Amino acid sequence: MPADEPFADESVLVLAARALVTGGAVIIPTDTVYGLAVSPEVRGATRQLFALKQRPAEQPLAVLVASPEQGLALAAPEVLGPESWAQVEALTRRWWPGALTLVLPRGSAASGYDLGGSPDTIGVRCPASLPVRALAERVGPLATTSANAHGEPTPATATEAVAALHGEVAVVVDGGPCTAPPSTVLDVSSAPWRILREGGVSAADLGLAAPGPGATP
Repeated sequence: MPADEPFADESVLVLAARALVTGGAVIIPTDTVYGLAVSPEVRGATRQLFALKQRPAEQPLAVLVASPEQGLALAAPEVLGPESWAQVEALTRRWWPGALTLVLPRGSAASGYDLGGSPDTIGVRCPASLPVRALAERVGPLATTSANAHGEPTPATATEAVAALHGEVAVVVDGGPCTAPPSTVLDVSSAPWRILREGGVSAADLGLAAPGPGATP
């Protein structure tokens, strides 16, 4: 689904929002790939994502948000200091909504999120997908991972995403084919900044070196 293309089926978004606030997992069409999402505010909900994908818990989940403001509220700017935080805010103004995931120092607002990986950081992205941002506006940040079995290619359609998972989801939001590159993952939680995965936003765009062999996806 092209970035910022309206999603007409309001009834599906209503069902998806209801499922999320009650701990259900939903398949969503992001601007990059199909995602599998739950509300990290619901205790135990994220465990479904690891089970549905058969994914190791040490690999962290990213969080999708409705706006830069919602995303930055999950971080701890005091860890970075005023100058570095100002640079992070500039990145969000330039690249959000868009295909850039920022790994930030985790703040108190997200301290209870069970995302796997380190409890000290959080990967956040404001996507260009209007349906996803609409859901995050209604229910809060969404803990998300690609809708595929661990280690397998990401399906391009909602039907393929459903078939790839090890179990059932509550709601499927079908936004048509999703075939764009995955997001670029940039770790800004400490200096120097590092690109962990190069995707929709290039290293050259960011003025940084591309990730070397063995970089964490």
